[in-house]
Amino acid sequence: MQLAKKKAGLGAFFSTHPVFRLADLLKYMSQHGRQMEPKTRKNLLHYYLRRGAIQRIRRGLYCSVPPGAGGPCPVDSYLLASRLTSDSILAYHAALELHGRSYSVQNRLTFLTTKLPAGHKFEFRGNLYQAVRPPSALVKTRQTEIGVTTLMRSGLPVKVTGLERTFVDALDRPRLSGGWEEVWRSLETIPYLDVDLVVQYAFLLGKKKTIALVGFFLEQHRETFLVDERYFKQLHRRRPRQPLYATRGEPGEAQLVSHWSIILTRRVVGRSWEEPT
Repeated sequence: MQLAKKKAGLGAFFSTHPVFRLADLLKYMSQHGRQMEPKTRKNLLHYYLRRGAIQRIRRGLYCSVPPGAGGPCPVDSYLLASRLTSDSILAYHAALELHGRSYSVQNRLTFLTTKLPAGHKFEFRGNLYQAVRPPSALVKTRQTEIGVTTLMRSGLPVKVTGLERTFVDALDRPRLSGGWEEVWRSLETIPYLDVDLVVQYAFLLGKKKTIALVGFFLEQHRETFLVDERYFKQLHRRRPRQPLYATRGEPGEAQLVSHWSIILTRRVVGRSWEEPT
């Protein structure tokens, strides 16, 4: 009888949680005055799995099947990535996509977490979900959620790095953001940036090469982002003293950007993918 009552009250939860962690379900039941013993919990999940009302994605993670669907549950890949761990934050190319600023769509979704080993990967329905540790400078200063915002997907909150942080992160780790051409062409679609936040975050990361790349990109697009000269002076003071390669391992002829002390490919420096006017 007690189990039957619990079954009857979960329809609302499933209808509003297309993807959920077991912890989410337990929290919901606790908030509604329903505590479960481990054995009861196991029986309850098996009941809904047998009925086809929910499907298991991986241990502790499930999706809800809409009534009458009669097949695999539809899964929002961004929502799934946001529920892979309790501290998941979508970042890098996945953040560019979620903000609608990626030049192309990829089947790899990167998310920041301290709950899984760096590089941990999980594949589901053709998408690869990759765990990435937050930048060490943020971990040390306990600011892993700086520059993070929340977007809604299917009525549920999804944590994602905001545009300013995503902008710097993409320049900091281009391989997680699709490669240099993808990064450049994606960032060029951003119509507005709070440059003050961009510079503050770049300084917080504390990497001279990244600071130089931020300065160089903003310099190329100073009219788009209305960049005040004082920001260039601040960034320039913290550039590398000796030239550093920013494109190791990428094809293309290298070119030194001397006033920022960085070496990029000629294609990126000249944005040669642009059509001649």
